[in-house]
Amino acid sequence: MSTIFGARPAWARAPLLMVAILLAWVLAIVSELTGEVQWVHHHRLMGDGTAVWGSLALFLVAWQVHIAAMMLPTTLPMVELYRQAAAGQPHPRLARLSFLSGYLVVWTGFGVAAIVAMALLEGLAMHWHWLQHRPEWLAGGVLVLAGAFQFSALKERCLDKCRQPRAFLLNHYRRGVAGGFGLGLRHGAFCLGCCWALMLVMFVVGIANLAWMAPLAALMLYEKLGRHGARLVRPVGAALILLGLLVMVGPAWLPSLVPDHGLHGMQIHGSH
Repeated sequence: MSTIFGARPAWARAPLLMVAILLAWVLAIVSELTGEVQWVHHHRLMGDGTAVWGSLALFLVAWQVHIAAMMLPTTLPMVELYRQAAAGQPHPRLARLSFLSGYLVVWTGFGVAAIVAMALLEGLAMHWHWLQHRPEWLAGGVLVLAGAFQFSALKERCLDKCRQPRAFLLNHYRRGVAGGFGLGLRHGAFCLGCCWALMLVMFVVGIANLAWMAPLAALMLYEKLGRHGARLVRPVGAALILLGLLVMVGPAWLPSLVPDHGLHGMQIHGSH
């Protein structure tokens, strides 16, 4: 299997996607440097005088940028293979657009589900005194969950599908716009299956937190496409579990890991 590091056509033959990925990273960096990053964090759904529907719309726009930055690089080999396979069918460009749309629908659905879950959890914390003063249990718990998932059979199975895009395409390819959309949904489902727990971490630390965004994006890219990606999965899982436990037992870790805007509705500095 060719990897993203050893097969330049996966990058060179998708110029529009490369532009989208680069623009997404530029936006993330500029937002961080200008201090405007707080506008895309999930706490905007819970207050600050912003209407819920307006906040949700803002989040969905920011989430598409987030997907472009973190997930599209990992799917470029699959996009290139699908481009080649769809070249001989009617309306190949429309089929490619449909494939990408299916992929984005899966990750957008996950983003909506995660944002709603986090908003409900923060709402619960406002009425549950114990949890309100122990945000380290939320942050640490998500890190432990993400670490534990690295050892799961589901993670391994989904990663195997993502690492073998040619075999995946041979097994599931269908002609036409509807076939492209269905393939995008299926590919997105396996991509989600191997990366959802790592992406969930972003909802705790803040979805545009560049200090977490960049290393997690690099990790997911190498897990799927790096030559020794399979060897990295479990050591990373152990490190995440250890970090999560440290956060849970030592709340002093929390401010350095989770900025104030990441858990806006909770007491960041632990119990008082």
